[in-house]
Amino acid sequence: MNRFLVSLMIFSALHTVAQENTWWKETVFYQIYMPSYADSQGDGYGDFNGITGKLDYLKELGITGIWLTPFLRSPKVDNGYDVADYYAVDPTYGTLDDFKNFLHEAHKRDIKVIMDMVVNHTSTECEWFKEAQKSKDNPYRDYYIWQDKPNNWESFFGGTAWQLDETTNQYYYHKFDVTMADLNWSNPKVVAEVEKVLRFWLSLGVDGFRFDVINFLTTNGILQDNPIKNGSQEHLYDINQPGVKAALKQLKAVVNSYPNRFTVGEIGSDKVEVLKQYQSPEMMDVVFNFNFGSIAEFSAQKIFSELHSMEQQMESYPTLFFGSHDMPRMMNRLANGNPDKAMALAALMLTARGVPFVYYGEEIGMHNILANSYDEIVDIQGKTHYKLAIAEEKTENEALTIANSHNRDKSRSPMQWNGSASAGFTTGRPWISVNKGYSSNNVALQEQDKNSMLARYKALIALRNSQPVLQYGSYKNLDFKDDRITFTRSYNGRDITVIINFGNDYKVTLPAKSKILSGSINLKPNSFILYTTGE
Repeated sequence: MNRFLVSLMIFSALHTVAQENTWWKETVFYQIYMPSYADSQGDGYGDFNGITGKLDYLKELGITGIWLTPFLRSPKVDNGYDVADYYAVDPTYGTLDDFKNFLHEAHKRDIKVIMDMVVNHTSTECEWFKEAQKSKDNPYRDYYIWQDKPNNWESFFGGTAWQLDETTNQYYYHKFDVTMADLNWSNPKVVAEVEKVLRFWLSLGVDGFRFDVINFLTTNGILQDNPIKNGSQEHLYDINQPGVKAALKQLKAVVNSYPNRFTVGEIGSDKVEVLKQYQSPEMMDVVFNFNFGSIAEFSAQKIFSELHSMEQQMESYPTLFFGSHDMPRMMNRLANGNPDKAMALAALMLTARGVPFVYYGEEIGMHNILANSYDEIVDIQGKTHYKLAIAEEKTENEALTIANSHNRDKSRSPMQWNGSASAGFTTGRPWISVNKGYSSNNVALQEQDKNSMLARYKALIALRNSQPVLQYGSYKNLDFKDDRITFTRSYNGRDITVIINFGNDYKVTLPAKSKILSGSINLKPNSFILYTTGE
């Protein structure tokens, strides 16, 4: 017997606790990158009224949960991941009343809403930081991390993580951009401030939070220098500090004080052994499984191995996704532009055990955009790497190549609604380039084609929404052979078997009394079949 199957059977036997009906286990989430979804004002940025106008589209798609990227007031150096005011909606996206109306309309359609919450750092435009800058004895000084002499820690955006503030002649710490100062999580006042923020939004009715880079919190202060290995710094002491888990428990306690709320943590790692440490009822309900979702290039064996590893090592549900605002689009990175391959990956995401997250535009097969000059780069990470390359005396072409390898703009282009100017996203000038192929690939066109990717997504999501076994079912088997991923999920006496074929032509032999739910027994490369053998 296959060794993967043996270990899976042993592991599954340990999972004897009855499944609890929980809304987030039944939900297909849809990530909306706020600036890029739908603009109602003609200023080139998406906004709440624009998104509200697309809720019926999302309802028809079968979406039951929305993850909104940051929309709080911000100078948007990093598109909202640099918060200046935790209680105010950024005017770019509308007003607090616009948000409340959006939330009401989403709930009216049985769509839950979780919001991005960034508590690792604030913008340097935040009033807390402005106060902290004034003097060393300011009441807000210890909200941030200051040193007379910096250590060797590097920013995740490149360069040093320390910036000299000439007012007090001390350095402040920033894991990311210089305009994003890290909060001091060893200060109880910071914890109390963040708890107050969470209660504000939970009281308004948000259904939970996606916590940004939550294992990066500086809970134990500035520790020793990070080691250098093969010429690169290992982030050993600036992330996963000993006090992070206690901080997460405090945050989760606040969320748990409101009924039926949900938390998902962005953990800066692609190793299951790290990710699983932060997933528990006392910390994060789920974490983003970058070991699975951020695979750099397609490998059916690698995808299967990570799927199996998550099932074997993680106590609760894994997350299932292949795209986000921080990585190139699935269509380019994994599917090599092949719609059938993209659909096969979507089928895996929507039928395997876990919580699926669809990235906006995946349902119509949106492609990357690419910057052809420095002026076309919007992403601060891309800009920073370009400038660092120029400082190292690289040519402009070399710097652009380096910048594009780090540039997160690739997957952030406006949603392609129709063939009109700017893809129907805005009547103004979009904040970022529209993909040049929008006129032949958009929602309006695909809605007219019963065989389109959009139609196939709708069918798959409808199937998942209607089948409890695809929401709660455990694995009876999980196998890999000849580039085919096969699994059977079982729940309340009903089984559904899924075969996803990334290999050669293959004919499936169905058991007696089987019923095909999707696909056919003649599997072409990059195709799939779902069938049931129980009522």
